[in-house]
Amino acid sequence: MQIIGWQAHEAGVERLVRSHAAIPHGATVRLAKRTSNLFRPRAQTEVPSLDVTGLAGVIEVDPTTRTAQVQGMCTYEDLVAATLPHGLIPLVVPQLRTITLGGAVTGLGIEATSFRNGLPHESVLELDVLTGSGEIVTARPEGEHADLFHAFPNSYGSLGYATRLHIELEEVPSRVALRHLGFDDAHAAAAAIEEIVAAGEHDGERVDALDGVAFAPDEIYLTLARWTDEPGETSDYTGQQIYYRSVRERTSDLLTMHDYLWRWDTDWFWCSGAFGVQHPVVRRLWPRRWRRSDVYHRLVALDRRHGIVDRLDARAGRPRRERVIQDIEVPTDRLADFLEWFDARIGMRPVWLCPLRLREIDGRARTWPGYPLEPGRTYVNVGFWGTVHVGPEAPEGPRNRAIEAEVTALGGHKSLYSEAFYTREDFDRLYGGAQLAAVRRRYDPAGRLTDLYDKVVRTP
Repeated sequence: MQIIGWQAHEAGVERLVRSHAAIPHGATVRLAKRTSNLFRPRAQTEVPSLDVTGLAGVIEVDPTTRTAQVQGMCTYEDLVAATLPHGLIPLVVPQLRTITLGGAVTGLGIEATSFRNGLPHESVLELDVLTGSGEIVTARPEGEHADLFHAFPNSYGSLGYATRLHIELEEVPSRVALRHLGFDDAHAAAAAIEEIVAAGEHDGERVDALDGVAFAPDEIYLTLARWTDEPGETSDYTGQQIYYRSVRERTSDLLTMHDYLWRWDTDWFWCSGAFGVQHPVVRRLWPRRWRRSDVYHRLVALDRRHGIVDRLDARAGRPRRERVIQDIEVPTDRLADFLEWFDARIGMRPVWLCPLRLREIDGRARTWPGYPLEPGRTYVNVGFWGTVHVGPEAPEGPRNRAIEAEVTALGGHKSLYSEAFYTREDFDRLYGGAQLAAVRRRYDPAGRLTDLYDKVVRTP
């Protein structure tokens, strides 16, 4: 990955600002973005969009301070390609290659280091934001624009778009040693999560990253990762072998750091099976360069545009499907309750498990109004992505609505990258609506950017 430098960055920012000025007064400001990891429908529009050409790179990497200056549209794939040669990675690297740094900060990424490093926005030192009024504002934890800095996470572009982010990096070795621990009960798995998070180790070995897979109510695995330089043959899950299957097939493993970071991307967790890519014959014929989450995402988008699966179901006499694609978070002590409810009402497995906590520095955690987690408390992200046959009411989202209600009852939240159905009152209560509105009034007084509730619930 080439480092673009400050001159190229400034040229990209100037182009962005000019494109904002060219959008007709009163028109909604939108990004001209070719790819997306969202699962919400986006309306097509003829209104000119912001030109983000030249804002998708790494400006500089500083191995001495372990920091990087990164443009907002830079993908984690390109960011890691720039930092890993220095033995450095971002503190949290979301699972999918084409998630952008700006997207992960404004939309909340997560990964297996989140139990000790929090979410991606918690390692941001400062960021430049193009506001709705067309200004570039530098926001830091303290100072004139601290309100924007703290409200920006989980705002999904409703407060502006990050053009530059100064982030912390973590020193890492070349490899990752894995241990897969099996549990036959969700309560036992939850208790183990709490113990590992509290101790930072298990059976005397350090744990640098922690996630898991629940294949069935009585088949749950936690994967404990330890950064290492130890020798040995490493596994390759970009070829015929499939990573998520290995979790239940072996008790230990060794991956390169690069392959560990993208272990879930090759098969989009397990969702590549919907396209036949996990069949041995199809896998040999499917080009390796197409075994990527962004390719599968484009195939899903193609189906949604043309209703291919819905037509096939109708022809076969099957009930209409509801797409249940969500990541939710519940306190660890409510994980077993949620999984039991989920099995009874939704019936989708496997699901991904990823513990997280607010990051603590010198024993203190910073809170974020747009996604209020409790300091000192461990949560577990539960990710599930698929479809459920529900019948003619599928377009109304009955399963997704039920999930929202249950997660709220259990003291949790859900990510907003997919469809949401909250009332305005509930949404504002759960996602800091009052504070978000105050920040919007300051930085977007003319309302050029789409309100967060309108964007994620009403989906204009």
